[in-house]
Amino acid sequence: MNEIPEWGTVPRMLRHRANNHPQSIAVLDGDTTLTLADIRAQASKVARSLISRGIGAGDPVAVWAPNCWQWVITAFGIWDCGAVVVPLSTRGKGIETAEVLRRTGCRALVAIDDFLGTSYIDQLATAAGGPSSDLPFANLPDVHTLVLLGGSKPLPGTFTWDAFLDLHDTVTLEAAERRALAVEPTDIFEILMTSGTTGQPKGVMLNGGQILRAYWDWAEVCGLGEGDRLPVVSPFAHGFGINAGMIACVERLATMVPVAVFDPDRALDMVEELGLTTLAGPPNLFSRILSDPELAQRNTSSLRWAIVGAASVPDELVVALQQQLGFERITNAYGLIEGSVVTMTRPGDPTAVVAGSAGRVVPGMEIQLVDADGQPASVGEQGEIHIRGYGVMQGYWDAPQLTADAFAPDGWLRTGDVGSLDSDGNLRIVGRTKEMLIVGGFNAYPAEIESLLLHNPKLAQAAVLGVPDDALGEVVWAFVVPNAGENPTEEEIVAWARANMSNYKAPRRVFVLDALPVTANGKIAKASLRERVGQLRTSA
Repeated sequence: MNEIPEWGTVPRMLRHRANNHPQSIAVLDGDTTLTLADIRAQASKVARSLISRGIGAGDPVAVWAPNCWQWVITAFGIWDCGAVVVPLSTRGKGIETAEVLRRTGCRALVAIDDFLGTSYIDQLATAAGGPSSDLPFANLPDVHTLVLLGGSKPLPGTFTWDAFLDLHDTVTLEAAERRALAVEPTDIFEILMTSGTTGQPKGVMLNGGQILRAYWDWAEVCGLGEGDRLPVVSPFAHGFGINAGMIACVERLATMVPVAVFDPDRALDMVEELGLTTLAGPPNLFSRILSDPELAQRNTSSLRWAIVGAASVPDELVVALQQQLGFERITNAYGLIEGSVVTMTRPGDPTAVVAGSAGRVVPGMEIQLVDADGQPASVGEQGEIHIRGYGVMQGYWDAPQLTADAFAPDGWLRTGDVGSLDSDGNLRIVGRTKEMLIVGGFNAYPAEIESLLLHNPKLAQAAVLGVPDDALGEVVWAFVVPNAGENPTEEEIVAWARANMSNYKAPRRVFVLDALPVTANGKIAKASLRERVGQLRTSA
């Protein structure tokens, strides 16, 4: 495997790439095309504007927007000034976003206002208070600067995108360069949010040095390189989107195609119109493409590589991807926000390995499986996946106890995922030890959803379960107890949840009870609720 160049930091990597390949196309976003030279120049303006607003090295800066070219410029600008990017999900609503901004102490927020008919800023103002004399949100005292990628708002400390960039003239280029070149490989450069079993989101801290290496190696195995065009469907707010979609494309001289809203029914149109060379997604995405009745008439000759994630993939799908879509490489992999890239299949692996496993551990990482007694699991036996190596997180932001709890006494990170290893070291994912749901590819935790539901003033208690779903894998069902004197309906609670929670967290069904069943020690008896779910699904 080719050694990663001696960049160490994202600012140095960007400068090297832009200086040596200035006209390489880095971003295609509708009518906007950005070269590496463009990204370098505009990121410098963003950095200087942030410095003019008092953003210092190590300060968290949030970005709340769909995938777009401005997101890319903003991220590299944040890294140029030595600050830390905090990506926020566009699926998040005001309550959730305010909590993340508060917990991470973000100093500035770069956001879109109107997206898919929703005013993000109005939602945030409702959850975090209206403006004060000098702040855009009274109850977010750390957020002193708000930059809007579109539109304007008459709020203190708020700038349109163009007005914000005009601030760069107040800081010299020399001062900004000193800031960029002072960044160290071990400095935290992103905080990625992940839900938690405690009901509160956790911020995973990662440094630039480890992510540059992880996704250089990832791209090496996949074959991503100069001339490739990668549609970034996964949100930049997700680890795969920002790291594989943004970082890997720049360091490997590939072109990223940010996709704000992905329509799987238009996937083949995108392939033909843009000459896409790669596609990444769950197995059902590829199955949907293969079922297109016009597939035989479509030009898919540009496609050469697919990544299907850590899911179990039918052998027939792998063969169809090769024969009908012409993919030269199909990669299955396993990773997690806290551990970056852990295992990958390799070029030349037989179909059974690509379809039935997430491949073998990548260089620089280690993996072991531990049984219920804490002993190493034998070949073929199931156990919790523990990992260690350069890709493991630096810890959870401002949560030393949660960080300590995540690691075994011998220093291995407990992933909470369950798998088995074959005699060749191929990892098969079989389940999870954590109480976590995967809804349409998004991780969702019952404790967090229950906490969010209790923001509804009509509810006193809530218990959440995951229920199998043909389309999304799992969906959320909730059992709730109303406050005294309240009589909310299922439809009313579902509507409230959809208005105030990410859509994948919002319950599809809600059952209003007089009381939740409890165990002998007073805990909610979720086993009893699961039995009820089974009865309800059987009778449906």
